[in-house]
Amino acid sequence: MRQIYQTCKPLVLASASPRRLRYFQELGLEYRAHSADIDEVAWPDETPQSFVRRMAEEKARSVMELYPESWIVAADTEVSLAGFVFGKPEDSQAAVAMLMRLSGKEHLVQTGICLACQQEGVLAVQSVTTRVVFSLFSEQVARAYVATGEPLDKAGAYGIQGQGAFLVKEIKGSYSNVVGLPLCELLLMLEGHGVVAAVTGLM
Repeated sequence: MRQIYQTCKPLVLASASPRRLRYFQELGLEYRAHSADIDEVAWPDETPQSFVRRMAEEKARSVMELYPESWIVAADTEVSLAGFVFGKPEDSQAAVAMLMRLSGKEHLVQTGICLACQQEGVLAVQSVTTRVVFSLFSEQVARAYVATGEPLDKAGAYGIQGQGAFLVKEIKGSYSNVVGLPLCELLLMLEGHGVVAAVTGLM
């Protein structure tokens, strides 16, 4: 597979998410993966957007100390409905309950992304919001989907890039954001700081 981007500066992805790792690999980026260990709990009255931005920044800061000369990419994705953040389900019953609350409704998927480099004194944070509309489905359908095991490690208890795609009636905004990493916005940040560059020339 021919790579699209090349890495120009040391790059660290502060995540162990298979979906985010896959995106970096598909783009052809050279990077180190180091997941951040932070307390991911929302503050009282904290909005979902503020929460994902804060989480992304805290993840970046924790990893940045270990790699002061590298550029750190950190992200946090959450699903929310009417200001309530769902997080990842604790078990199968919680997953079914989440899905039934989302059934037939429009919810928000918000990702905070942070690009940071301690040596260069850079810490840039932004967030991306995508509106997702679910079809109206029965509890039997929700239970059948949860039985696949896919929803148990995902915010909002579904994966749009997997079997959970059948739940989605409509999407307004970035698809990659719903997967867990808004690529368009992130690549603009990386290119803007000279961390990555497109591979030029045709074979």
